[in-house]
Amino acid sequence: MSDPIRDYKEQQIHDLQSMGHNPYPYRFDRTHSSKQVNEDFYEMKNGEVRQEVSLSVCGRVMAIRDHGKSCFFELRDGYGSIQSYIRKNEVGESSFEFFKRFINVGDFLGVDGFPFRSKTGEMSVFVNHFQLLSKSIRTLPEKWHGMKDKEVIYRQRYVDLIANTESFHRFEVRFKTLHLLREFMVERGFIEVDTPMLHYLVGGASAKPFVTHMNAYDIDLYLRIAPELYLKRLVVGGFERVFEMNKNFRNEGVSYKHSPEFTMLEAYQAYADYSDIMELVEEMIAHVVFQIKGTHQLEYQGTMIDFSPPWKRMTMAECIHKHLGTDIINDPEDTLIQKLREHGKVPLIRDKGHMIESLWGLVEDRIIQPTMITEHPISISPLAKKHRAKPGVTERFEPIVFGRELGNAFSELNDPIDQRIRFEAQMQLRDKGDEEAQMMDQDFIRALEYGLPPTGGLGIGIDRLIMFLTNASSIRDVIPFPLVKPDFLYREIDEEADFSNLSE
Repeated sequence: MSDPIRDYKEQQIHDLQSMGHNPYPYRFDRTHSSKQVNEDFYEMKNGEVRQEVSLSVCGRVMAIRDHGKSCFFELRDGYGSIQSYIRKNEVGESSFEFFKRFINVGDFLGVDGFPFRSKTGEMSVFVNHFQLLSKSIRTLPEKWHGMKDKEVIYRQRYVDLIANTESFHRFEVRFKTLHLLREFMVERGFIEVDTPMLHYLVGGASAKPFVTHMNAYDIDLYLRIAPELYLKRLVVGGFERVFEMNKNFRNEGVSYKHSPEFTMLEAYQAYADYSDIMELVEEMIAHVVFQIKGTHQLEYQGTMIDFSPPWKRMTMAECIHKHLGTDIINDPEDTLIQKLREHGKVPLIRDKGHMIESLWGLVEDRIIQPTMITEHPISISPLAKKHRAKPGVTERFEPIVFGRELGNAFSELNDPIDQRIRFEAQMQLRDKGDEEAQMMDQDFIRALEYGLPPTGGLGIGIDRLIMFLTNASSIRDVIPFPLVKPDFLYREIDEEADFSNLSE
């Protein structure tokens, strides 16, 4: 179906080209961002003009107010917005008519001029000259308060970012958080490394993988579910403090707190245990929250969360017993099954590990304030070291906030004999149909046989952390381009999204 507005703008491009104007020039010399204009001339009084100062700004035209022989228009760049003012008797009749004929909301424009503050106090640029930098063809939505079809937002995030300043600022927080985390780790002596995305075996976490095929070797490979086993190989090789911030892929469900592709910070520190890592995690997250919010407290979905360290500690057994009255360490399996039946949560595979995980799923969302849940049973912790003083559990912890796991960490299992036994138990679970169980990784065991020093490790889900920092209710709201159902494969790519009837 033909779009008259788009047809009109395409005709504008044709007219510009026939007049010798390039609607897509190569560059523009900018002297000031919108932020710099506001900062450099903040002391100007209402109505003050500084005609002796020359500056150049550029950005996307977000609004035009036509006053006949003059126009006010808003330019938005990556730092904010600046008002500009063009007047016919200053730029000349031909330039002014060119502006009114060819410049539309959505176009990119470069402006040369001088600063002034309007009588109403708006910092502005008086236009002496302008240049069209990029002609837009599609029309921006006039309103943006969130769309009924959220998946259109996720597919067309670029439109969301243009039209929704709240969304733009949300991703500013995301990218600043990545920088803060990287800076935090480097300042503490960690080296940033990179490890493979394609794995021969599934390991490093309990999750269902994505499977692909490598034609050159004619073998199936897996998109990594975690970088853990490769990072620990680096520690074996002599790198004592390593970290990686990158994507993991898990072929599991999509929900407000789960995405098949997500960003993880994973790190390992030689000669440390889970107590050292617990302090590192508290310090790291509290630091990021303070840098973003200016305080350790923030409001999330109507609840005040206090990230000030130290966080509360509670064992997994204590937490489950507190809420369900069940002792996961000493109660027989029949008792655990009965409790799960009462809640309709009996797992398909009825070994003790799966029953404990199902019981934990019944209580996790009751933890609101930041809490370190510790001492997970051995049966659900195949890569964690056995607790040095308590039988049946490991030196492992998960930071839980608002009912959500922010990460996973433990004293790393560095006994190759014990690790082989744990992998064998995982393989038995796979034989029973558990697609999330880990595989036997003979090469990793070989690496442990060369010697892994005492090591503490951690993984932090960055997307979930950013949800708290931005008060986002869905993980897909903090991922720039989340995976969505591929409806666009079955319709014309030029079909316009319906941006009408918007509601949050």
